[in-house]
Amino acid sequence: MRLAFMGTPDFAVPSLAELIASGHEIVAVYSQPPKPRGRGQKLTPSPVQAFAETMGLPVFTPESMKSAEAIETFRSLDVDAACVVAYGQILKREVLDAPRLGCFNLHGSLLPRWRGAAPIQRAIMAGDRQTGVQIMRMSEGLDEGPILLSEVLDIRPDDTAATLSDRMSHTGASLWPRALAAIERGGVEGTPQVGEPTYARKITPAEARIDWTRSAAEIDYHIRGLSPFPGAWFEAPGPEGPVRIRALMSRVSGPGEGAPGEVLDAGRDGGLRVACGDGVVRLLTVQRPGKAAQAADEMLRGFAIPAGTVLG
Repeated sequence: MRLAFMGTPDFAVPSLAELIASGHEIVAVYSQPPKPRGRGQKLTPSPVQAFAETMGLPVFTPESMKSAEAIETFRSLDVDAACVVAYGQILKREVLDAPRLGCFNLHGSLLPRWRGAAPIQRAIMAGDRQTGVQIMRMSEGLDEGPILLSEVLDIRPDDTAATLSDRMSHTGASLWPRALAAIERGGVEGTPQVGEPTYARKITPAEARIDWTRSAAEIDYHIRGLSPFPGAWFEAPGPEGPVRIRALMSRVSGPGEGAPGEVLDAGRDGGLRVACGDGVVRLLTVQRPGKAAQAADEMLRGFAIPAGTVLG
């Protein structure tokens, strides 16, 4: 088939690679424009753009797909279908109707649960035991289209947003050849979504702060769901004032006595045990400002947080 691909983050790269390997003709790749990154704020292409360029594919990075120029350019491609994976822009009806067979999206949840921008993070943060990847026919509504193919995945007790996203990206990529074959034959209409939708709104910096009055299980979900980015965080006293520390990996560590946020022991048996509103959580991997991520007990050898300290 003659395809356009639209995607931006690492999550989308395996899908593009799978479509290339399956022998489809990728006539255009759309991605979000390069953004300034790093200390030098150098303009850096998205992972999808970088991969597409190494494969010699033409890349388009319009600021908005809503402009008349962008829509006309897309129409002129004369593609059979568009495959969309975490592109990051809303597509107008004129774009959705341009491909001969339509536009199709790979989404990282079991719809209608977790429609929207951050389904993987929200699933872990909510304590969901399962999630999935689904290919749907796109409509103008937010992730409201009928489902063509699904694959269910378990959320493991040690999953972070990064590990789960990686697993889902490859499972989702493997669905494209089957989905496109069925679409080309005209043998799939899709199944309407059933049930009350929930929405995976974008993660805000404010909600990344750890609330120690919550239960240990909830805090563990919160930490793993936000790891590695933006990273759940707390404040610990430092020699020159409070230091914001990101918690990147944790596990529930049984019952314990202490006020919410109180450090029960530091470095013993690995990690940093902190009392919660109910139970205790052990912080295993942390990151201080300007430092690389490291094991909590390793950090504690150079940045002491004594037992009895109450974390902000």
